[in-house]
Amino acid sequence: MAYTTLHDRLRGPIAKALQKELNRENIFALPRLKKVTVNVGINKTKMDSKETHEYVQQCLMKITGRKPVFTKTRKAISNFKTRKGLVVGCMVTLRGRAMEEFLDRLLSYGLPRIRDFRGLPSKLDGQGNYSIGLRDHSIFPEVPPPDAKQIFGMQVVITTTADNDKDALALLKEMGMPFRKAEKKAAKNASNA
Repeated sequence: MAYTTLHDRLRGPIAKALQKELNRENIFALPRLKKVTVNVGINKTKMDSKETHEYVQQCLMKITGRKPVFTKTRKAISNFKTRKGLVVGCMVTLRGRAMEEFLDRLLSYGLPRIRDFRGLPSKLDGQGNYSIGLRDHSIFPEVPPPDAKQIFGMQVVITTTADNDKDALALLKEMGMPFRKAEKKAAKNASNA
């Protein structure tokens, strides 16, 4: 059996399953993926060199297939020891086919490579968006194994067209997002009380 891409699954079996689960006749009323933002925060003390910035940019380019943009501070804040124009992050925004291919790779190859992976928390932001924090960028097969000093974390934000968390959670579950199972300890504590 050939592997079906996320692009084809979103328009086929996932859409049909969502129609049944959410009781919607119109296929255009179903929640859809809007964009995916991949963000890396650049720490001034550890990552403040041209070589490190170049390494982060090259890794994000390999992972996403798009050239990242460096984000800079808008104003100086003395408590954070930042000056205006200081580089504090690197980000890529993905839409369309590039977004679907990135999510396909994240779900198929990236998340299973996380050490001691027990699932993702199923908590969304209240407006149908979901954030995943990754501690190690080397879970993606496109990136060669880095030195210990070169490892950086990243945040993946999945933005959907859903108005509430219930619809977005249904979409993410149908896509195959590996959420944690309900804790057995909570059930034990409830029965003991």
